[in-house]
Parts: sequence; C-alpha cells; structure tokens
Amino acid sequence: MDAITFLYMLLQSLIHYLQSVGDVWDEETLWRMEEHAKHLERKRIQLEREVEELDVRQSGEAWGDLLRFALQPWQVWAVAGLPVLLLGLYIFWMKRNDEAENSSEEYEEDQVLGNDLRWLLERIQWPVQDLQGGCEWAIRLMDNYTVYFGHVLSDSFYPVLQRAIGVGSAFEGWSPREQDVVYRVLIPMTPPRGHSFHLELDSAEHRHVRNFRVRVQLECTCSKEQQAEKMLCFLHHPEEELGENQDLSLLDTLCTNSYLDVHKTARWFYQLVRAVWPALPQSHSWHLTLLPSRRSCQIKVTNGEASFRIEVLFGVRRGYSDVFVSSQTREALTLSTTWPEAYNVAEVKFFKYIARQAPPDSLHLRCLQLFSRVQLGFGFSTYMVKTIVMHLLNTIPVSQWRRRYFLRRLGDINVNLRSCLEEKCLNHFIIGNRNLPQEISLPLDISSAEPPNLFHHLAQDPASHSQAMSEYQDLQHRLARLLLNGH
Repeated sequence: MDAITFLYMLLQSLIHYLQSVGDVWDEETLWRMEEHAKHLERKRIQLEREVEELDVRQSGEAWGDLLRFALQPWQVWAVAGLPVLLLGLYIFWMKRNDEAENSSEEYEEDQVLGNDLRWLLERIQWPVQDLQGGCEWAIRLMDNYTVYFGHVLSDSFYPVLQRAIGVGSAFEGWSPREQDVVYRVLIPMTPPRGHSFHLELDSAEHRHVRNFRVRVQLECTCSKEQQAEKMLCFLHHPEEELGENQDLSLLDTLCTNSYLDVHKTARWFYQLVRAVWPALPQSHSWHLTLLPSRRSCQIKVTNGEASFRIEVLFGVRRGYSDVFVSSQTREALTLSTTWPEAYNVAEVKFFKYIARQAPPDSLHLRCLQLFSRVQLGFGFSTYMVKTIVMHLLNTIPVSQWRRRYFLRRLGDINVNLRSCLEEKCLNHFIIGNRNLPQEISLPLDISSAEPPNLFHHLAQDPASHSQAMSEYQDLQHRLARLLLNGH
C-alpha cells in the first residue's frame, strides 16, 4: 500500500468519523475517537513495514523514487500532525462538552427560575394605569397650560413659568402605588423683567439638608431698550407714578421680606390653573378638581373612565445644572420662604440613562417596585430604598439585572439595607457622587461636597436605631413570607 492510498484512507476515516460524531459528543464518542487513533497508529506502523520491505526488494532507482515520493513535505507533516489533530479534537470535544453542560445548567436554572419567579412577578402589582401613557398625558396637559400662562403673564411682573419637567417615580418608570399614581412635575421659574433671583444657602446647623431662600431684587430698567417697552423702572420712578401706570412688582405680590414665598406662589398658581382651565382643549371632556396643598398645586382630572392626579412643584434652577431649589416639602416644619434643594431632575435623568443601557428584559424597576411595596408601613422611606437601588445600579452592570438575576438583586438590596442600618449610614446618591453619567450636570459645590447621611438620625438617637433594627427584622419576616408562600 503506497502513501497516497494511506493518506486517502486517513482522510476518509476522519471525514466518516466527524460525520458520525455530529454536534453532541459524549463518553462513547471519546472512546470511539481513541479507537480510531489506535487504528490509525496501526496503519502508520504497517506503512513503515511496507517501506522497509520495498527497501529490500526494489532497486536503488525505484527506492529513490519511492523515497522522494514518500517524503514529500506535505505528506510527512500530514502524518506527523495526526497526534496534534487528535489532541485538538479532544480539546474541542472537552470545550463543547463543558459548554453543553453549562448551557444545560443555565437552561435548567432558567426553567426553575421561571417557575419560581412567575408567581412572584405576577404578585408585583404594576400600576393599573399605563405609566408611560400617563406621563405623556400629564406633560401634554402642562404644555397646554404653559402656552396660556405665557399669554396671560406676558405683561405682568409675576415669575415667568417655563415648560414642566416630569419628576418622581412615575417619570422614572415605576410607582410605589398600585392605583392613584401621582404624576409629579416641576415648573422652573425665572424672574420677570426688572427683577433678579439670588439663591442664598440657609446656614442652618443641619448638614444633612440644604435649604435655600430666593431673594428677589429689583434691577434698573432705565435703558433705551427697556424704555421702548414702556416699562417704568421700579428703582428710579416715584411710587405714585408706578402705582398709577404699572402693575405691582414681584416684591409686592409673592414675596415676604424680599424673599419669594412658597405659600403665596402656590395660591397664585392655583388661581392661574382655575382661570386658564376653560380655555384648554382638555376641559371639553375632562373635569378638573383642585386638591388642597400649601407648597404645591395638586389637581385631579377625570372623565368618568380615567383619572389622573398631578402634583405641580415650583423651582428655581441652580445655574445651568440639573439641580433646583424647589417648593417640595422635606421636613414637617418648613418655613414659607424656605426652598429645599431638589435633585429629582437629576435622578430622573439617571433612570433614563439606565433604561437606555439596560437589556429589554431588565427587572431593575421591578426590584425597586417590589422592595418598596414590601417595606410600606415600616420606618424606611421609599426614597431610602430608591437610594440603595440607585447605588447598586451605579455599581452592578446593567446586564446583571436581567430576569435570571432577579432574586440575587433583591438579596443585594436587602443586604445593603441591613449594612446601612448597622453602620447607621446611607450616603446620598447625587451629592458628592463623582461617578454619575456625564449627561447629569451638577453645580461644583454639589459634585465635590461630602455626601449627607440619610440615616443621620440613627447615629444621633440610639432608640431610633434599635427601633429601625427591630423593624428590619419584621421586614425580613414579611419578605420571607412573600418569597416562600407567594402572598
């Protein structure tokens, strides 16, 4: 048998073998591979013997031709490379086998996880209303209001109302409520003609809160351009002339001791909302109800089939950043001239950034929704839970918030809550965080500040800390019942 015949048989054998193996290799396949290797080794030995016999029988010329033929480089390397080929096939088989086992384990894990989580995810009651649709409806209503506000206030000296910005949980893509979702919006205000706003940080003793006052200052309007608008300068015209020919300044309407008053601003805005409502297209098929509030404007709009509850906050932007001083209530006793610093616009932008990066099956909002609902009734605010989740979203890759990691991420939230309680420390997410997405703009004093501790009260009051740890244990029992019993 010559070398060509042997090489042909070798290739045919390998081809036949690979066809018989297919895509799934097991221990029997490995045994067959070894048998083929032994068979090929026997063929190699047989070839060597035949060459030796030819060396004895044939003449020098014939032997020289056969030797030159038998030792063609590609044939020598083909035979010599056989062990390497077999080793490669073996390594390939082991890798495929491992991948098949891992794939099988992942499939089984997905099956088990799917069975275990189906009932759990079904019990995470998502708001009855479509959040995205509700957010769009609320913004559309506020946009219509803004157009009419511009017409009504064009010649006045009240704050200039800008387009509303959606803030809060609904605009972040989740809600702690199953029904009666609150759509919260923030309306930025800029000073009217002849006025300027100056933000003054309240030098309070509490480092964990940052409160401001908005000082309103009159500006000279004696320039030719402003005189062409037939506006009298509040600084350089006699009060009698101003009173007869021009509306009152902002200092005389919505301020207390030269500072913008939240309560007065809210009452003024209520009057605007009521007065403008009949002109809006929504008024033809919807009914407007004004709800009581001192530091915001809360309205409810219904049409018999649907209902939307909207809370309007007012704010003054800090420079060109995503941080405002706002009318929102932070503490029980907040003075009417106090405007707490608000980070809800930056937080909404963070959740939108995560939504763009996350895979379609990400359950980070479901995790937040479930844990927020489980802890209702305990001393942990929804904002504290959201802060923990935001910290985790900023450190754990978004790819690991998919369905298969749901229970792990719930465990992370739980572990972080316990750790923060034990250490009596939960750092604010926005203040002092230098790892935020670049699209979130912060004032320099915010990005470089020491993050305030949201659990400062636990560090100051041992009794509060003991109560918090006790409530955490109760929370664990409730969470365990949910996970084990499905209710």
